[in-house]
Amino acid sequence: MRLAFVRRALLAFVLLAVALPAQAAVTITFYSREFGERFPHAFVELGGTMDQDGTPVSGTWGFTARTLSPAILMGSVHGMVEAVTDGYKARSNAHFTVTVTDDQYRNVFAVIEDWRTRPGKSYNLNSANCVHFVGEIGRAAGLTVVNDPKLMKKPTSYLIDVMRQNPRLEAAGRTTVAR
Repeated sequence: MRLAFVRRALLAFVLLAVALPAQAAVTITFYSREFGERFPHAFVELGGTMDQDGTPVSGTWGFTARTLSPAILMGSVHGMVEAVTDGYKARSNAHFTVTVTDDQYRNVFAVIEDWRTRPGKSYNLNSANCVHFVGEIGRAAGLTVVNDPKLMKKPTSYLIDVMRQNPRLEAAGRTTVAR
């Protein structure tokens, strides 16, 4: 009798687990790469599935100058949001990952789209570079992000500072849920 009860309870649990939708989530991983001949030096990777409708999310983006030349040292130049290759990502440092709600994901994607469609000379080493880009994405994802002017050209130090500003990132071993 007891064994039959356990079997029915187990069967009910399995059927319930199969019937319930899987918990979906979109994550954002923040990367940096100090210096080098290739840009961007700070970028994000989005991946997962939206809670609301199961839409898959996948992509890695950074903001950089359209043409890398000494002109970036003199002022504004044409910028672009660029997809980052797997090889480049593999040679970069992943600092932390946050899980976002569907609304936060939409806010993050709106930031990416805003930077992608900026007209004219949108890249400026001092005021609109890859570090500024990932900072805005962090804010859209619900993180506290205060831009320290001394760090805006130092992607790794900047992302370490974002972790400091958000103690739950450090407490979770560089991974957190920002819901």
